[in-house]
Amino acid sequence: MNRPCIAIPLGDPAGIGPEIVVKALTDKELYDICRPLVIGDREVVRQAMDFCGLKLEIHGIDEPQEGLYKPGTIDLIDLANVDIGRLQMGRVQAMGGRAAYEFIEKSVQLALDQKVDAIATTPINKESLKTAGVEYIGHTEILAGLTGTQDPLTLFEVKNLRVFFLTRHVSLRKACDLITRERVLDYIKRCTDALRRLGITRGTLAVAGLNPHCGEHGLFGDEEVRHIVPAIEEARRLGYDVAGPIGADSVFHLALTGRFSAVLSLYHDQGHIATKTLDFERTIALTVGLPFLRTSVDHGTAFDIAGTGKASAVSMAEAVRVAAKYAPHYNRSI
Repeated sequence: MNRPCIAIPLGDPAGIGPEIVVKALTDKELYDICRPLVIGDREVVRQAMDFCGLKLEIHGIDEPQEGLYKPGTIDLIDLANVDIGRLQMGRVQAMGGRAAYEFIEKSVQLALDQKVDAIATTPINKESLKTAGVEYIGHTEILAGLTGTQDPLTLFEVKNLRVFFLTRHVSLRKACDLITRERVLDYIKRCTDALRRLGITRGTLAVAGLNPHCGEHGLFGDEEVRHIVPAIEEARRLGYDVAGPIGADSVFHLALTGRFSAVLSLYHDQGHIATKTLDFERTIALTVGLPFLRTSVDHGTAFDIAGTGKASAVSMAEAVRVAAKYAPHYNRSI
């Protein structure tokens, strides 16, 4: 099998990213499905192994094709950009933010050069980025900026449930204002295209309702009547397989049981609560619409436990698995 190469930037070196990476790479099954390549700093990796009580070989390389990609070995492109003697674990600091950004930047360049097949990212800290003078506030913004991509889609996957987001990091009041006929129609089209890029060509996309019971025909909220239903009807006329709106109290369960291929959630917490309640650690974020596939853990840097070796690597391993699962389909569609 031609195993896809998955770049794994270490994330903020003061957070749990390095620890969950080295822990995840003790999973021998990952090496059966992909070639994991760490982008980071050798001393940070070495320190993370000490925190976790692990002994793995670090194989330093310059190019992905030089990797050994075998259990017991961490293939590393070492940017040597962290002064380990000055690194303060669990603290916001410019060195951590700058290093995290440079790990991502190198990973993106490898992906754009088609030297790796996907990127599976680890946590970064927004305050550390700001302290370092990095102009972006998070992963999605960095990736969009470095690739010139406009408004990439966020997709969550956990078990058999896939959830897209019409709005993300805005207030609930503003999210309601963003639910327009034009926007809903645009996202139906883009979400359908994103599923196809991942190799999911069959199934119905469901649109979640905004108001309780989808507003009961305008009795308590008219967003469904004025915007959501017209957008769905127009999408159907254009040939899109879409259903809804379906009440948010049932649509996620229906998708989980196989009724729908994915759900378009209308605001941040609507979809986050559904996925993370189902399985917090195995909820994986995918960014679709970039020139390459990106997956990510869906938790933060956990500064409070960084350096203790306590952090679970379940989500990190799952992010690598999902990247390996979809990368071949995604790259063939480009």
